[in-house]
Amino acid sequence: MLSIRFAHDVNLQGDVGATLRALMPMLDQKTDTGWREDIAKGKDKWLGTLRDRAMVPANPVNPQRIFHELSPRLPDNCILTSDSGSCANWYARDVQMRRGMKASLSGGLASMGAGVPYAIAAKFAFPDRPVIASVGDGAMQMNNMAELITVAKYRERWPNQTFVVCVLNNEDLNQVTWEQRVMEGNPRAVITQDLPNVPYHKFAELIGLKGIYVDDPDRMGDAWDEALSAGIPCVLEVKTDPEVPPLPSHISFEQAEHLMQTLAKGDPDEAGVIKGSVKQVLSSVFADD
Repeated sequence: MLSIRFAHDVNLQGDVGATLRALMPMLDQKTDTGWREDIAKGKDKWLGTLRDRAMVPANPVNPQRIFHELSPRLPDNCILTSDSGSCANWYARDVQMRRGMKASLSGGLASMGAGVPYAIAAKFAFPDRPVIASVGDGAMQMNNMAELITVAKYRERWPNQTFVVCVLNNEDLNQVTWEQRVMEGNPRAVITQDLPNVPYHKFAELIGLKGIYVDDPDRMGDAWDEALSAGIPCVLEVKTDPEVPPLPSHISFEQAEHLMQTLAKGDPDEAGVIKGSVKQVLSSVFADD
């Protein structure tokens, strides 16, 4: 599998630590740090763009705001998991990992339903560490709600019961919706994309866990503080805006063309798509210094 994505001049197969230690004496230290400094400046600029996008108003909560508020509040030594779907975009993009943390993501970015099971496995492997799972409402309805019963059954075995499941409730299979729009130029298919509005936080309360509901972005930070200090497993349900586009750092002409085709065909949420896309693009253009 070496060089399967990009061709390399030399493929090194072996234990990473041992291989790097053997390689280091053969490398010459560069004195020109210009390239590295450019990379650092680019990273700082991108973090600023993420901050600006996260603070853009939405209807009601911008999903990026969830992870923007979580990142500086992450407990040391915590373990993070994410299901597939649009939550994986914000999880990968807006959470800044620190040394000592662990993280996992649903395999292949398309296998729904792994978020809470991964978190349960993490808690059994490391019962003294805080665990935080990010899950979309589609995956939550598929099987993650049932796995909350597993959490309720075994939580007394965990010396540290900090276990937070953050549910992004936008009543949409959002990742596929945006893939249809941007990759194929097709409008959102209501018959396949609509999801029932389920009170996930109330289900948590029914089985003895803590439930928190947020539909105000200004409460997001306090909600994370409450969930992380609850002392028992918690479901943090956030009512998010499905029309916040998971824009990449650079938008290709083909992607823009497909989105225009989507709107031309008459997307059922056309007004929201246009408004959400424009807000996200302009957030970095008119951001305060």
